[in-house]
Amino acid sequence: MFEQHMIAIVFGSLFIIFCLVILIVFSRYFSLLVQSWTTGAGIGIADLLRMTFRKVNPTLITRSKIMAVQAGLQTDEGLTTRAIEAHYLSGGNVPLVIRSMIAARKAKIIALTFKQAAAIDLAGRNILEAVQTSVYPRVIDCPAKEGKRPSLDAVAKDGIQLKVKARVTVRANLDQLIGGATEETIIARVGEGIVSAIGSSTTHADVLENPDRISKAVLARRLDSQTAFEIVSIDIADIDVGDNIGARLLADQAEADTRVARAKAEGRRAMAVSKEQENIAAIEENRAKLVEAEAEVPKAMADAFRAGKLGILDYYRLQNVQADTEMRGAIAGSSNTANTK
Repeated sequence: MFEQHMIAIVFGSLFIIFCLVILIVFSRYFSLLVQSWTTGAGIGIADLLRMTFRKVNPTLITRSKIMAVQAGLQTDEGLTTRAIEAHYLSGGNVPLVIRSMIAARKAKIIALTFKQAAAIDLAGRNILEAVQTSVYPRVIDCPAKEGKRPSLDAVAKDGIQLKVKARVTVRANLDQLIGGATEETIIARVGEGIVSAIGSSTTHADVLENPDRISKAVLARRLDSQTAFEIVSIDIADIDVGDNIGARLLADQAEADTRVARAKAEGRRAMAVSKEQENIAAIEENRAKLVEAEAEVPKAMADAFRAGKLGILDYYRLQNVQADTEMRGAIAGSSNTANTK
């Protein structure tokens, strides 16, 4: 009798403990169960317990699933409770993904699945911002306002510099959002296209007359390929005329040519001076040879006297010829001096 009483007490205690556990569980998840049942989210008590054991926030998952169901996203085959839990465990931002899908559905121009949105979110991109950019295009300044240069400087074929500011309207390309280039690439490519379009223009007046030719030329190059954006339009906000780069280059070239000519002239002058000094040295050398040859004349005359080939009369006759020659030279020199005066 006593044993039956003890067994009844044990079973009664276990039943009371079980009821307390059930009461605690229902008290903890009662509001979530009511919300799930009333909205048709399809999350039961077993799902909530599984989330707790897996250390998943059941409140966040339930409210995210309710938000998706209320927005009509239950038609997405990939949007299941387990898929939402898996994205949460992967470190994803579940509410942000659900809100982005709701925004894409409401816009009715973007087909965004849960798998695609989750992949973009795990890649580190703000999926909600990307969807908003797809719906409402963003305007990017080219060059960027925080950049070092206030404008894009390009030179037409006539040498005139043009300073251009442009505004690029882009929308997010969800298909290229993972692995696609960012805004910096768009700005760089558009700047390169504008500089190339101006450089191919015959005169700067053509660009000032039709600024839209720059936009058409840049858009035709498909600069948004392999980027996370799609270029909607490129608008030229401002064009200013800068310096005459062509004239400056010609002036610099002329100055360089002048310096080269001066250097060549200086080289020729130095060569002429060197040649003159060589000629002077040659004259002095010839004079020395002449003096040396004149010094041999008396010796030759002495030898002629000894050999009897030259007589005294011949010697005096030679002296007279020399004196006559010197006199004629003196007279000619005095006449030239008088005529000069």
